[in-house]
Amino acid sequence: MSLTRGIGMGLVCSTVLLTSGAAEATPVLVVDTANHQVLYQEEAGVPWYPASTTKLMTALVVFEALRSGQVTLTTPVVMTRNATKQAFLESGLTLGRTMTLEDALFATIAASANDVAVALAEAVAPTEAEFVQRMNSEAQRLGMTATHFASPNGLFNRTNYTTARDLALLGMEIDRLYPEYRRFFQASAVTIDGKEIKSNNALLTRFNGTVGMKTGFLCASGRNYVGLAERNGKRLMVVMMGATTERERDERSAQYLTQAFQGQLQPAGTVEAIQNRPEVAPEDMRIRLCTDKSVAYEAGREALYPMGLPGRESFLNDQIPAQVHAIATWPGDNAADVPVPLERPRVQHGTGSAG
Repeated sequence: MSLTRGIGMGLVCSTVLLTSGAAEATPVLVVDTANHQVLYQEEAGVPWYPASTTKLMTALVVFEALRSGQVTLTTPVVMTRNATKQAFLESGLTLGRTMTLEDALFATIAASANDVAVALAEAVAPTEAEFVQRMNSEAQRLGMTATHFASPNGLFNRTNYTTARDLALLGMEIDRLYPEYRRFFQASAVTIDGKEIKSNNALLTRFNGTVGMKTGFLCASGRNYVGLAERNGKRLMVVMMGATTERERDERSAQYLTQAFQGQLQPAGTVEAIQNRPEVAPEDMRIRLCTDKSVAYEAGREALYPMGLPGRESFLNDQIPAQVHAIATWPGDNAADVPVPLERPRVQHGTGSAG
């Protein structure tokens, strides 16, 4: 980590830069989306398990299918056997339950429903595997040179990895190309047949200007976040990976955004200029986060990042009304299979749980 890049970050971050060693570093990236200028970064080119931030690419592929006319927002999405086999099923949906594609996007993004993400993929492509191929094709198109996807939901797989740099490119592409679908990232909760599932993106209701995007968590990845916020015409993105607790992830993300909006962080090149390091294996956080060693590790992280702890400054002080999207499902006519979608037109292009 660079001390030079820490100048102007404030007492808390300066202390972090002075005391934390390379072994404690986890990826961080702050970007001005207008010009892709990097305002701050730590290890932004180091591979990491994305967990449910994977669902950003799932959303991009679905948005492309919507724009091409392959599917519509009313296309039925059926809970198939494959979908209901996914882990961490908070949705409560059973085989054959059906919803609109629009509602499936809300469930996938806001509720981070792993089963719905797979059902959504199967509604857009003939198979989940073909949908994943589309995800990887899009990653190549975007120049995500240290990214490979293995599923639509981001459940643990050693071949599902990315970098903060690559996630920033993905998030900015979604925001640039599909402003009409920004609403899917703004819901702070959904109800599925009356059952409420809250988004893990606390900034939506506690940090003014937040407009999305996606959180993710696995024991192997820690707590990840790709966030967008806009104030006074300035639109900023923060990518954080490997945070220990939700408090750490949320407070640090809000701190970086606050400092960027206040002009404390200065541009230092573009996102595209960050060198990915595909030769480095993704960090596996499971021993530190999900074993008997987690107590000591968490205590160390609290010392580094005390924001929001009792008696400490918090960067999450706003009270923003929740946006809740209601989803209603119905029994499907065929619980075994989903209809094969239309052939994809050929066009020229100019996340514990995974949640």
